[in-house]
Amino acid sequence: MHESEPPSRCVFLTDETGTIQAWNDGCAAVFGVGAGQVLGHPITTLFTPPGRDAWSAGWRALTGHPEGAEVHVELMCAHGRVLEGTLTLAPQVDADGHGHGCAVAVMTGCARGGTEAERVARTPLSAIVDTFPGTFYVLNRDGRFVLWNRNLEKVTGMTPDELGATRALDLIELPQRAPLANGIRAVFDDNGELKLEIDFVSRSGRETPVLLNGTKIRCNGGEYLFGTGIDVAERRAHEQQLRLRERALHAASNGIVITRLDHGQSFIEYVNPAFERITGYPADEILGTDPRFMAAPGMDLAERAQLRDAIAARVSAKVVLRNLRKNGELFWNDLSITPVQDEHGAVTHYIGVITDVTATMLRTAHLEHEVNHDPLTGLANRNLLWDRLEQALHLAQRHKSMVATVLIDLDNFKTINDTFGHEAGDVVLKVVARRLQASVRDSDTVARMSGDEFVLILANQPSLRFTLRMVERLRQSFAIPVAFNNREIRVGASVGVSLYPHDGATAAELVRAADLAMYHGKGSGSNDVHFFSADMKSSTEAKHRIELALRDALDHDQLFLLYQPRVAIATERVAGFEALLRWRHPDQGVLSPARFLAEAEESGVIVPIGQRVLDQACAFAARLRAAGYVDVPVTINVSHREYTQPGFLACLADRLTRHRLPPRSLQIDLRIDALIRNPALGQELAEQLRTLGVDLSVDGFGAGLCDLGFLQQLAATQVKLAHTTVQALTDGGQAVAKSLIDIGHNLNMKVVAEAVETQPQLDFLASHGCDQIQGIWISEPLPAEAAQRMLEEQQPA
Repeated sequence: MHESEPPSRCVFLTDETGTIQAWNDGCAAVFGVGAGQVLGHPITTLFTPPGRDAWSAGWRALTGHPEGAEVHVELMCAHGRVLEGTLTLAPQVDADGHGHGCAVAVMTGCARGGTEAERVARTPLSAIVDTFPGTFYVLNRDGRFVLWNRNLEKVTGMTPDELGATRALDLIELPQRAPLANGIRAVFDDNGELKLEIDFVSRSGRETPVLLNGTKIRCNGGEYLFGTGIDVAERRAHEQQLRLRERALHAASNGIVITRLDHGQSFIEYVNPAFERITGYPADEILGTDPRFMAAPGMDLAERAQLRDAIAARVSAKVVLRNLRKNGELFWNDLSITPVQDEHGAVTHYIGVITDVTATMLRTAHLEHEVNHDPLTGLANRNLLWDRLEQALHLAQRHKSMVATVLIDLDNFKTINDTFGHEAGDVVLKVVARRLQASVRDSDTVARMSGDEFVLILANQPSLRFTLRMVERLRQSFAIPVAFNNREIRVGASVGVSLYPHDGATAAELVRAADLAMYHGKGSGSNDVHFFSADMKSSTEAKHRIELALRDALDHDQLFLLYQPRVAIATERVAGFEALLRWRHPDQGVLSPARFLAEAEESGVIVPIGQRVLDQACAFAARLRAAGYVDVPVTINVSHREYTQPGFLACLADRLTRHRLPPRSLQIDLRIDALIRNPALGQELAEQLRTLGVDLSVDGFGAGLCDLGFLQQLAATQVKLAHTTVQALTDGGQAVAKSLIDIGHNLNMKVVAEAVETQPQLDFLASHGCDQIQGIWISEPLPAEAAQRMLEEQQPA
């Protein structure tokens, strides 16, 4: 039941600022308050919050309607009563025409109530037009603006007075005026609907495509065109992009085929001209067919199985296989397939890109042996070894069989070279290679891993007993001495064996397990064979061997640094370098940190290694400063084992002094997961680094759980997105990356993305505010000279 209200009208006066200046008895009756309580107060005290918005819209409307305006508002009365009322606003002007206030007449209705629809329906149009996302306008028959929202003022760059005196046709270029005039006329004369896309040019010259919509509305006896304008620049750009992509598909030199998935089958929906040229099949002959019709019978079965598995799993795949052209000619095809999802995330199509690599395959076939085989023994080299082992594991996984990895290291081979000469050593290696090949099947692989180290891949092992018999034949092949210049050279070997799947799931794990097993029996001198067991991973001998190798690397200066540039996205200039450790191993070549840092940290050798890294990085930073690059810091990765040493900070300060470097020439990069293990230590270290003046960089952001409060307390200069976060950008991880970037900025830290490998990754990071990037898309890690050269080429000293 609604509370009845006095029927009398009330009138009050405001000055030009909206302050109440006069209050009659009708006002006191309606609002329940006397003049003394409201005079001198802002008029907005009389309204509810929605009513204040409506009043503000009506007050602004006076600037374009000097004859007055009408506003529907909610009135706040005494004792918390809310009334609906209509305010008639009459501007007050002096003899010179200057405004000095407004007379407000109030007509009240019933107390607020009714259904939700009725309450919404009573909302005045003037109160909501400014909330529309685009432009809103009302035109009379002459095409002049009667009502509009703020967005129209912003888009046109015109004042309310100017818009009130302007026709809609005046806002567009001459060529488009006739269609708009015809559209307006059709609305008023034929009850048509205005729907027209125009290019609007603002006063500043900026051209904006706009979609105009409008219809005729009868209002207080008159007819008006109520319409909206929506900026369609983004849609037009998208359409242009689609046209460009279509032209790109037709112009591409690679063959492109789009297939549709239907109940487990694939059917061709599109092929580009390059596909027709490569295969010899015109599009009208093959649309609607299964693309497998070109398959060369009996060839590349593993690759085709890989494609089937990828399609069944709805994932991408890349293979090189052989197909048949329409004329029956065999050709090599580099094929990559990528799934396409619909709006619900279901894979409905696949895009295939084919490249005819026949000429390349034929041209390089005769080089394959040299590339993949050891020149001395003719055995497979390291490259082919890893490839063959991966293939053997793949087949073993499918057929549920075993793979044996056998590592053989010749005993006292250095003594043979020293005693009989290097020519004798070469003969021994060749004889051993022949004997090993004679001891295995054609389906197995014998490889020379390094100087006197061999690896055998015994594929498709049906049982352990079968493997034992093969290994015994290998062991017996060393019982016969090698003849050289009428002398016999006895050759001993240490043999280690690991088995898939018992001792490892990957090629690297199996070779490592065989290596540990081999070293477990090293030096026995009896050609014994040792099978890997789990406890060997923690054996003293294996740990001691790795530790000795790393200390030897320090003694012989085999550790060196490369420098990967970190580039600021905004300026495209080098903002710093990250020092990355490498080991120039005498037998295994250049090793990345993943091959030895874990063992170095476990044994404690990481501490002297870290000091060596610090020395080299400081020398490089000093070199850059001497060349004039004073704002290009060098980032050093520091492990938990290093910074928990008592003299870590003192060592850091000493190196800065010794190389005459300001503290900010260096950045210390610490992993967040290690810091969180001991938050108190992490905070103390961060504070000490700030005191020293060295910037802190936090790595691995987004790789796991992270206490944001703790991260904020560290007050690091920058956070680095984890590799997995950047790599996930192409697999639906954009939202996570964007959130991490926003969090980093909210914590007042620069955000650096590592391992950027593609242009789409860079585009996403740039568009979402990432500050800096590094990765192979920018540059591989560089030697010091090349890094400095990059600075000289990209930015002045």
